[in-house]
Amino acid sequence: MLLIAFLLAGLLPALLVSMLSFYQARTALRTEIKHDLQTTGKAVGEHIDRVLFERVQNVRSWSQLAIMQDMQIGDIDKRLSIFLEETRRSYAAQYIAIDVVDLQSSVVASSDPQHLNQRLSSPPVWMSFKDNDQPITIYHLQHEQLMISTPIYSDITLQPIGHLIATFNWAVIQDLLNHAAQHATELALVDESERLLAQSTNWSQPRYNLHTHIPIQSTLPIHGWEVKLNKEHDVAVAPVHRLGLIFVILLVVILFFSLLLVRPIAKRITQPLEDLIRFVQQLRRPNVVIPPLSGPLEVQALHQTFTRMAADLAESEQQLTRAAKLAVVGEMAAAMSHEVRTPLGIMRSSADVLKREPHLSEDGREVLGFIISETERLNKLVTTLIDSARPRPPSKTPLELQSHLQHVCDMLQKQAQDKQIQLSLDAPEPVTIAVDQDQMTQVMVNLIINAIQILPEHGQVVISLSQDTYYAYLSVADNGPGVPPAQQAHLFEAFFTQRAGGVGLGLAVVKQIVEAHGGTISYSTSPWQGAQFNLALPFESPELT
Repeated sequence: MLLIAFLLAGLLPALLVSMLSFYQARTALRTEIKHDLQTTGKAVGEHIDRVLFERVQNVRSWSQLAIMQDMQIGDIDKRLSIFLEETRRSYAAQYIAIDVVDLQSSVVASSDPQHLNQRLSSPPVWMSFKDNDQPITIYHLQHEQLMISTPIYSDITLQPIGHLIATFNWAVIQDLLNHAAQHATELALVDESERLLAQSTNWSQPRYNLHTHIPIQSTLPIHGWEVKLNKEHDVAVAPVHRLGLIFVILLVVILFFSLLLVRPIAKRITQPLEDLIRFVQQLRRPNVVIPPLSGPLEVQALHQTFTRMAADLAESEQQLTRAAKLAVVGEMAAAMSHEVRTPLGIMRSSADVLKREPHLSEDGREVLGFIISETERLNKLVTTLIDSARPRPPSKTPLELQSHLQHVCDMLQKQAQDKQIQLSLDAPEPVTIAVDQDQMTQVMVNLIINAIQILPEHGQVVISLSQDTYYAYLSVADNGPGVPPAQQAHLFEAFFTQRAGGVGLGLAVVKQIVEAHGGTISYSTSPWQGAQFNLALPFESPELT
């Protein structure tokens, strides 16, 4: 009985510690899941705000197009209706219909021919506001449709002549919530009155312990909108429950066999185990002495296992230390790689000068060709190392883009001529903007070189520059094969490349630089059915709201 009491006294603390550990694990898991819900809710809220903001921007910009003036002549040539239909199709499932109505709400032009000459009825007004001094009206959600309206003004009288009404497909928001509803997570979008606006297909009222709500921060007047998230508690902590059940079963089995076997061997294992316990307790101390191997074979095996584990832990600690040092060396290498460019440039330019010598032998020309190709390869490698290392913030100074782009074109003209590619600049007027000159050079060089490398001989690359009140617009377009639709979503991902031998960091670095300047970059099809990259750089960084 004393031996049994001793075993129980030894097992009970372990059981209590394990139960405390499981409780802490359960609490930590709940905290992590709640944090994950908050992160998901914030991302979904930002996505919803971005979708609605883009729809409002669409309606405002379309209403200001010159083609909208065709409604004054009743759109007799259907040019406006054709434009509306093509616009609706270009946005896939985003819009159900786009209509232009006169002041009596009669449809003058529409993306749906059945709407023509019909009176367009609209739900009650939900909210009205101005976007860049343009009145915007949003009507109450009805039948999974959200109507967004704005006036169309006459270019002559500057008075309203009608309205542009875009019917947004609210199922887009439903699909967004369904896409985010994973691993027993439920999502819903509610307004300031807790009225349900959209929900995932698995949504139910928050009856679980794990639920949260994230307010949507928006420039639109959707104050009080929230994304609500639920997580079923039993599903969330199921791994901890399974682990606890396994531990309890294992503990019962061990206790049962210990009661059967401990009596005859207790005296033989007590002393070696005590020595082993002291060894484990002093494991982190310097110069710890390994106890001698003694006791039955099982205890000896346990002794060998613990000593081997101690040696493995010490080796792992050394490996972690080495890994940390290698990481520091890697950062230093990335920093030092800047210094490699200067001798590489000198070697390249020197080789180019020597290659023009008229009396140079063929062997000499071949060796210089090797030097030029290898320095170019090393320069690309250095560029990749620098760009993929820790990025630096832009140091903005005023830069006149017209002359700067001409300089970049002149710099890359030889590479284009080597493949008989026509490289031209379309910049009708000077544009001055505050940017980091070196980073902007890197952006344009990357985009132009990508186009030159992709294009076959006799291709064409056109760089364009324009501006409006708020942005400077740059584009690099070619007449090459373009990018397949399936790959366009991955263009700006790191290590994605279409070119054999490419690293796949160029466009990722370009996007990183443009966004650091507060701008945007996007892909579209060029007028020659090739690739076109479009950059928009703000003259002033927009304030965060």
